[in-house]
Amino acid sequence: MRAPFNTIFIQHPDGTLEPRQRISVGGVDFGPGVRFSRGVAFAGIDFTLFVGHDIEADEENNVLVIKGIYK
Repeated sequence: MRAPFNTIFIQHPDGTLEPRQRISVGGVDFGPGVRFSRGVAFAGIDFTLFVGHDIEADEENNVLVIKGIYK
């Protein structure tokens, strides 16, 4: 499925991001409560660089598995 960035991540006023639900990126799982900022990469992806882009993901066992980012 293709989903807008802001349906998957919350962008806090300080610029940090937080997933809205449990997600998996390159085998790394994390979920709500995990905040990260620019320069933090999961499976080589710094999500702060893609705010506003759509994300390709599949839901598997209540975990959103991120497959790619539309530019």
